[in-house]
Amino acid sequence: MQAPHPAAAQPPAMLLAAGRGERMRPLTDTCPKPLLPVQGRPLLEWHLRALQQAGVARGVINTAWLGEQISSHFGLQPLLDKHRQLSISYSHEGEDFGRALETAGGIARALPQLGDVFWLAAGDVFAPDFTFDPAAAQAFAASGHLAHLWLVPNPAHHPRGDFGLSADGLALNLPASDPAPRYTYSTIALLRAALFAPPWCGIPPGNPQGVAAPLAPLLRAAMDAGRVTAQLYTGRWTDVGTPERLAQLNAAPQAPR
Repeated sequence: MQAPHPAAAQPPAMLLAAGRGERMRPLTDTCPKPLLPVQGRPLLEWHLRALQQAGVARGVINTAWLGEQISSHFGLQPLLDKHRQLSISYSHEGEDFGRALETAGGIARALPQLGDVFWLAAGDVFAPDFTFDPAAAQAFAASGHLAHLWLVPNPAHHPRGDFGLSADGLALNLPASDPAPRYTYSTIALLRAALFAPPWCGIPPGNPQGVAAPLAPLLRAAMDAGRVTAQLYTGRWTDVGTPERLAQLNAAPQAPR
Protein backbone atom coordinates (compact mmCIF):
# COMPACT_ATOMS: atom_id res chain seq x y z
CA MET A 1 0.00 0.00 0.00
CA GLN A 2 1.21 3.49 -0.86
CA ALA A 3 2.60 5.37 2.12
CA PRO A 4 0.60 8.41 3.17
CA HIS A 5 1.90 11.85 2.36
CA PRO A 6 3.02 13.92 5.36
CA ALA A 7 -0.01 15.78 6.67
CA ALA A 8 2.09 18.96 7.04
CA ALA A 9 2.60 19.00 3.26
CA GLN A 10 -1.08 19.43 2.61
CA PRO A 11 -3.40 22.33 3.45
CA PRO A 12 -6.99 21.66 4.53
CA ALA A 13 -9.85 21.42 2.06
CA MET A 14 -13.23 23.07 1.74
CA LEU A 15 -16.03 21.01 0.17
CA LEU A 16 -19.01 22.95 -1.15
CA ALA A 17 -22.23 21.11 -0.31
CA ALA A 18 -24.82 23.76 0.55
CA GLY A 19 -26.74 24.11 -2.70
CA ARG A 20 -30.38 23.21 -3.24
CA GLY A 21 -29.79 21.27 -6.46
CA GLU A 22 -32.84 22.67 -8.24
CA ARG A 23 -32.00 21.07 -11.59
CA MET A 24 -31.76 17.67 -9.90
CA ARG A 25 -35.31 17.73 -8.59
CA PRO A 26 -37.19 15.61 -7.68
CA LEU A 27 -34.13 13.60 -6.58
CA THR A 28 -32.94 16.41 -4.32
CA ASP A 29 -36.32 17.02 -2.70
CA THR A 30 -35.43 14.45 -0.06
CA CYS A 31 -31.68 13.89 -0.55
CA PRO A 32 -28.96 16.56 -0.78
CA LYS A 33 -27.12 16.38 -4.08
CA PRO A 34 -23.71 15.50 -2.52
CA LEU A 35 -25.27 12.31 -1.13
CA LEU A 36 -26.76 11.08 -4.41
CA PRO A 37 -25.16 7.73 -5.27
CA VAL A 38 -22.62 7.73 -8.10
CA GLN A 39 -21.19 4.34 -9.03
CA GLY A 40 -21.96 2.87 -5.64
CA ARG A 41 -21.02 5.64 -3.23
CA PRO A 42 -22.24 9.15 -2.35
CA LEU A 43 -20.96 11.75 -4.81
CA LEU A 44 -19.12 13.77 -2.15
CA GLU A 45 -17.34 10.65 -0.87
CA TRP A 46 -15.30 10.45 -4.08
CA HIS A 47 -13.68 13.80 -3.20
CA LEU A 48 -13.24 12.86 0.45
CA ARG A 49 -11.46 9.64 -0.39
CA ALA A 50 -9.20 11.37 -2.92
CA LEU A 51 -8.31 14.05 -0.36
CA GLN A 52 -7.53 11.45 2.27
CA GLN A 53 -5.40 9.41 -0.11
CA ALA A 54 -3.44 12.58 -0.97
CA GLY A 55 -2.62 13.20 2.68
CA VAL A 56 -5.12 15.95 3.44
CA ALA A 57 -5.90 15.66 7.13
CA ARG A 58 -8.74 18.20 7.55
CA GLY A 59 -11.82 18.99 5.55
CA VAL A 60 -14.59 21.56 6.06
CA ILE A 61 -18.00 20.94 4.50
CA ASN A 62 -20.53 23.73 4.23
CA THR A 63 -24.18 22.75 4.35
CA ALA A 64 -27.63 24.28 4.00
CA TRP A 65 -30.29 22.29 2.14
CA LEU A 66 -30.88 19.04 4.09
CA GLY A 67 -27.50 19.65 5.69
CA GLU A 68 -28.22 17.46 8.68
CA GLN A 69 -28.20 14.45 6.35
CA ILE A 70 -24.67 15.28 5.23
CA SER A 71 -23.25 15.73 8.72
CA SER A 72 -25.09 12.62 9.94
CA HIS A 73 -23.71 10.55 7.08
CA PHE A 74 -20.05 11.60 7.23
CA GLY A 75 -19.76 12.52 10.90
CA LEU A 76 -16.57 14.14 12.19
CA GLN A 77 -13.78 11.61 11.66
CA PRO A 78 -14.60 8.97 9.07
CA LEU A 79 -11.93 6.27 9.10
CA LEU A 80 -11.73 5.59 5.38
CA ASP A 81 -8.91 3.06 5.58
CA LYS A 82 -6.73 1.54 8.29
CA HIS A 83 -3.92 4.08 8.09
CA ARG A 84 -5.21 7.55 7.24
CA GLN A 85 -8.02 9.52 8.78
CA LEU A 86 -9.69 12.64 7.42
CA SER A 87 -11.07 14.89 10.15
CA ILE A 88 -14.21 16.70 9.05
CA SER A 89 -15.82 19.83 10.45
CA TYR A 90 -18.88 21.70 9.20
CA SER A 91 -20.07 25.19 8.44
CA HIS A 92 -23.83 24.94 8.81
CA GLU A 93 -25.14 27.89 6.82
CA GLY A 94 -28.70 26.59 6.91
CA GLU A 95 -28.70 26.37 10.69
CA ASP A 96 -26.97 29.73 11.15
CA PHE A 97 -28.75 31.82 8.50
CA GLY A 98 -31.57 29.73 7.06
CA ARG A 99 -30.05 29.67 3.58
CA ALA A 100 -26.93 28.96 1.57
CA LEU A 101 -24.43 31.82 1.26
CA GLU A 102 -23.23 31.07 -2.30
CA THR A 103 -19.61 30.18 -2.96
CA ALA A 104 -17.67 33.26 -1.80
CA GLY A 105 -20.03 33.87 1.11
CA GLY A 106 -19.75 30.26 2.21
CA ILE A 107 -15.97 30.24 1.97
CA ALA A 108 -15.73 33.52 3.89
CA ARG A 109 -17.92 32.03 6.61
CA ALA A 110 -15.72 28.92 6.92
CA LEU A 111 -12.41 30.77 6.58
CA PRO A 112 -11.53 30.66 10.32
CA GLN A 113 -11.45 26.85 10.01
CA LEU A 114 -9.24 26.87 6.91
CA GLY A 115 -6.16 29.03 7.33
CA ASP A 116 -4.05 30.84 4.73
CA VAL A 117 -4.10 28.28 1.88
CA PHE A 118 -6.70 25.59 1.18
CA TRP A 119 -8.08 23.25 -1.44
CA LEU A 120 -11.58 23.88 -2.80
CA ALA A 121 -13.86 21.33 -4.46
CA ALA A 122 -17.56 21.33 -5.20
CA GLY A 123 -19.60 18.45 -3.88
CA ASP A 124 -21.61 18.10 -7.09
CA VAL A 125 -18.68 17.27 -9.39
CA PHE A 126 -17.47 13.77 -10.24
CA ALA A 127 -13.72 13.69 -10.98
CA PRO A 128 -12.49 10.21 -10.03
CA ASP A 129 -9.08 10.65 -11.69
CA PHE A 130 -8.17 13.93 -10.01
CA THR A 131 -5.26 13.94 -7.55
CA PHE A 132 -5.01 16.61 -4.86
CA ASP A 133 -1.27 16.81 -5.42
CA PRO A 134 0.75 18.00 -2.37
CA ALA A 135 3.46 19.34 -4.70
CA ALA A 136 0.88 21.60 -6.36
CA ALA A 137 -0.25 22.83 -2.94
CA GLN A 138 3.32 23.55 -1.85
CA ALA A 139 4.13 25.40 -5.07
CA PHE A 140 0.98 27.49 -4.74
CA ALA A 141 1.69 28.30 -1.09
CA ALA A 142 5.16 29.55 -2.08
CA SER A 143 3.79 31.71 -4.90
CA GLY A 144 2.26 35.14 -4.67
CA HIS A 145 -0.92 34.08 -6.42
CA LEU A 146 -4.40 34.25 -4.94
CA ALA A 147 -5.86 31.22 -6.74
CA HIS A 148 -4.86 28.28 -8.91
CA LEU A 149 -7.66 26.75 -10.94
CA TRP A 150 -8.07 23.47 -12.73
CA LEU A 151 -9.86 24.02 -16.04
CA VAL A 152 -11.49 21.32 -18.17
CA PRO A 153 -12.51 21.06 -21.84
CA ASN A 154 -15.94 22.57 -22.30
CA PRO A 155 -18.79 20.07 -21.86
CA ALA A 156 -21.72 20.09 -24.26
CA HIS A 157 -23.93 21.98 -21.81
CA HIS A 158 -21.36 24.79 -21.38
CA PRO A 159 -19.79 25.28 -24.82
CA ARG A 160 -18.44 28.81 -24.30
CA GLY A 161 -16.47 27.96 -21.17
CA ASP A 162 -15.44 30.37 -18.42
CA PHE A 163 -11.80 31.46 -18.57
CA GLY A 164 -8.87 31.63 -20.93
CA LEU A 165 -5.42 30.20 -20.28
CA SER A 166 -2.19 31.92 -21.29
CA ALA A 167 0.94 30.13 -22.49
CA ASP A 168 2.64 30.92 -19.18
CA GLY A 169 -0.19 29.50 -17.07
CA LEU A 170 -2.21 32.57 -16.13
CA ALA A 171 -5.99 32.33 -16.01
CA LEU A 172 -7.53 34.98 -18.25
CA ASN A 173 -10.74 36.94 -17.84
CA LEU A 174 -11.47 37.21 -21.55
CA PRO A 175 -14.11 39.62 -22.88
CA ALA A 176 -17.01 38.07 -24.74
CA SER A 177 -15.67 39.41 -28.05
CA ASP A 178 -12.28 37.71 -27.68
CA PRO A 179 -12.02 34.67 -29.98
CA ALA A 180 -9.30 32.99 -27.89
CA PRO A 181 -10.16 29.54 -26.50
CA ARG A 182 -11.95 29.34 -23.19
CA TYR A 183 -12.20 26.45 -20.79
CA THR A 184 -14.66 25.51 -18.07
CA TYR A 185 -13.74 26.00 -14.44
CA SER A 186 -13.80 22.53 -12.89
CA THR A 187 -14.73 23.91 -9.42
CA ILE A 188 -11.47 22.42 -8.11
CA ALA A 189 -8.90 24.98 -6.97
CA LEU A 190 -6.26 26.06 -4.54
CA LEU A 191 -7.15 29.36 -2.87
CA ARG A 192 -5.50 31.86 -0.57
CA ALA A 193 -7.45 33.47 2.27
CA ALA A 194 -6.29 36.90 1.07
CA LEU A 195 -8.71 36.57 -1.87
CA PHE A 196 -11.53 37.01 0.66
CA ALA A 197 -10.20 40.29 2.05
CA PRO A 198 -10.01 43.82 0.56
CA PRO A 199 -9.51 44.87 -2.17
CA TRP A 200 -10.95 41.67 -3.64
CA CYS A 201 -13.76 41.00 -1.17
CA GLY A 202 -15.64 43.24 1.24
CA ILE A 203 -17.16 40.54 3.44
CA PRO A 204 -16.02 40.90 7.08
CA PRO A 205 -13.83 38.08 8.46
CA GLY A 206 -15.91 35.01 9.23
CA ASN A 207 -18.93 36.53 7.45
CA PRO A 208 -20.86 37.08 10.70
CA GLN A 209 -23.84 38.63 8.92
CA GLY A 210 -24.20 35.77 6.46
CA VAL A 211 -23.61 37.78 3.30
CA ALA A 212 -24.33 35.72 0.19
CA ALA A 213 -21.87 36.32 -2.65
CA PRO A 214 -20.53 34.41 -5.68
CA LEU A 215 -16.88 33.53 -6.22
CA ALA A 216 -16.56 34.37 -9.93
CA PRO A 217 -16.32 38.18 -9.53
CA LEU A 218 -13.45 37.79 -7.05
CA LEU A 219 -11.62 35.45 -9.40
CA ARG A 220 -12.14 37.74 -12.39
CA ALA A 221 -10.81 40.76 -10.50
CA ALA A 222 -7.76 38.80 -9.37
CA MET A 223 -7.23 37.53 -12.95
CA ASP A 224 -7.24 41.11 -14.23
CA ALA A 225 -4.41 41.79 -11.76
CA GLY A 226 -2.44 38.73 -12.93
CA ARG A 227 -2.88 36.94 -9.59
CA VAL A 228 -4.61 33.72 -10.76
CA THR A 229 -2.91 30.73 -12.39
CA ALA A 230 -4.52 27.70 -13.99
CA GLN A 231 -3.86 24.42 -15.71
CA LEU A 232 -5.88 22.16 -17.96
CA TYR A 233 -7.20 18.89 -16.51
CA THR A 234 -8.21 16.23 -19.01
CA GLY A 235 -9.23 13.35 -16.75
CA ARG A 236 -12.82 12.25 -16.29
CA TRP A 237 -14.95 15.13 -15.07
CA THR A 238 -18.72 15.58 -14.86
CA ASP A 239 -20.82 18.36 -13.44
CA VAL A 240 -23.60 16.19 -12.02
CA GLY A 241 -26.20 18.85 -12.62
CA THR A 242 -29.17 16.92 -13.99
CA PRO A 243 -30.82 13.53 -13.41
CA GLU A 244 -29.82 12.59 -16.96
CA ARG A 245 -26.10 13.16 -16.28
CA LEU A 246 -26.37 11.19 -13.04
CA ALA A 247 -28.02 8.29 -14.90
CA GLN A 248 -25.30 8.36 -17.57
CA LEU A 249 -22.59 8.17 -14.89
CA ASN A 250 -24.25 5.24 -13.19
CA ALA A 251 -24.57 3.41 -16.51
CA ALA A 252 -20.90 3.99 -17.41
CA PRO A 253 -18.01 1.62 -16.59
CA GLN A 254 -17.15 1.76 -12.92
CA ALA A 255 -14.30 4.05 -11.83
CA PRO A 256 -11.51 2.46 -9.71
CA ARG A 257 -12.34 2.53 -6.03
